[in-house]
Amino acid sequence: MFNNWFRTNKIAMLLLTVVRIYVGYQWIEAGWHKLTGGFDASGFLKGAIAKSVGEDATVQAWWGSFLQHAALPNVDFFNLLVPAGEFLVGLGLILGTFTTFAALMGLVMNAAYLLSGTVSTNVQLLLMEVIIIVSAANAGAIGLDRWVLGYLRSLFHKKDNSAALRPATAASGMKSSI
Repeated sequence: MFNNWFRTNKIAMLLLTVVRIYVGYQWIEAGWHKLTGGFDASGFLKGAIAKSVGEDATVQAWWGSFLQHAALPNVDFFNLLVPAGEFLVGLGLILGTFTTFAALMGLVMNAAYLLSGTVSTNVQLLLMEVIIIVSAANAGAIGLDRWVLGYLRSLFHKKDNSAALRPATAASGMKSSI
């Protein structure tokens, strides 16, 4: 019932636009601060790794192991990926372009931050992103998705016009030599 309402209702479309722009603003602001103010994820990663050991561990050991053996050795890559990803997710949500994908990528980042032991606004943003994802195209209907998705659909769902040019042999009972 709610799923259908989120996907088709015009009031839901308006509410989703407000939610989408709010979440987008949160992401674009965080990404912009990291892009312009310098960003180094190594301290955050080391802190999360430290929270994954001992009796009072608040980070799952498997996640701490991933951070220690995959993320920390490649911190330079994450120093580019995180700010650019946050900014692009925000931009996509604010403009309503590839809205569902942008919300999904935001959800992935929020989940990674939560797994790393930070709560902050990650839970609220994650829940709003789930609503945006569930509502599919209705969340971006008041945005550029209205035209972008329509254009992409027209590219991939072109009708086969060659069938209209062939003679109708089966219907007329005549055989074609084509």
